[in-house]
Amino acid sequence: MEQKLKVGIIGATGYVGQRFITLLADHPWFEIAALCASPRSAGKTYEEAVEGRWKLDIPCPEFVKKMVVYGTDNIEEYCEQIDFTFCAVDMKKDEIHALEEKIAKLECPVVSNNSANRWTEDVPMVIPEINSDHIKLIDAQRMRLGTKRGFIAVKPNCSIQSYVPALTPFLKNGIKQISVCTYQAISGAGKTFKDWPEMVGNVIPYIGGEEEKSEKEPLKVWGEFAGDHIELAKNPVISAQCYRVAVQEGHTAAVSVSFENKPSKEELISVWNSYESEAVKLGLPSAPKHFLQYIDEDNRPQPKLDANFENGMGVSVARLREDNIFDYKFCCLSHNTLRGAAGGGVLTAELLVAKGYIQAK
Repeated sequence: MEQKLKVGIIGATGYVGQRFITLLADHPWFEIAALCASPRSAGKTYEEAVEGRWKLDIPCPEFVKKMVVYGTDNIEEYCEQIDFTFCAVDMKKDEIHALEEKIAKLECPVVSNNSANRWTEDVPMVIPEINSDHIKLIDAQRMRLGTKRGFIAVKPNCSIQSYVPALTPFLKNGIKQISVCTYQAISGAGKTFKDWPEMVGNVIPYIGGEEEKSEKEPLKVWGEFAGDHIELAKNPVISAQCYRVAVQEGHTAAVSVSFENKPSKEELISVWNSYESEAVKLGLPSAPKHFLQYIDEDNRPQPKLDANFENGMGVSVARLREDNIFDYKFCCLSHNTLRGAAGGGVLTAELLVAKGYIQAK
């Protein structure tokens, strides 16, 4: 790419916003041109806005420290500075829905980490290695919005990205039922152990809204493009339980699954290890060369050992074995703020650029 696209980050002071900043600091296609957060951060330098609140082990890039933060109440001026924006803002869902649609109508494409527009019919919810064809929904969305450049695209919930990739290659086998229990890191709530000390040595067996997302969002990801909407997959039936655990980064999923046409264990492992994605074929900078890996060791995957597989953009699978009720059970792991959040957002934006949906003004 001869000239980098100018990108903004809404919610730049939060955990995922900080991830976006570190991922984009040396990106070959994108350069950070503007930062946006709540009105209380407006007018401050980024360094002032995140003072005492930088949550990552990676240092804050020097070049963003002196950038002056826009407020979400000044979104028009913010949009003038950029070619497109990422959105990871912490607001009420109806406020996010309205904000993202307003930005799109200002002819600024939005790649959202938020859940507010995941069920808007003509908004694609994308995992680039799985359902890249869904971005064709943008054509219908632009007709509804009356825009030429502007649109909204979203990424799914972070927890489903630990196990949906491992199941997707076997939809052809007729997946009937899935039981999944996710063990989710505290960074998924935007926290560290420093600001959530009650999580040390603890498990909380409830995360608001997560079980519903885990049971429903895969059906949209696995659905069929139908012109102006996605026809949801009718199967499989999914039952989910979601737990918050004392881990900083990395969502683990314990999966049990039954098939109409049961594949062999050898077939499962071979397909996982040889999975090829369009994201790699397109040469997207953030695409993991190996999207999936199967690990033979019985005590894997572990967040400390495996969350950073393929720079945090790959998914690890292990402990495949026969099940007494279902056909098989196994364990999956993905990095929730990279693959599941900011990294997935960046990869989605790369896909949209490669397919011509995001261009310079």
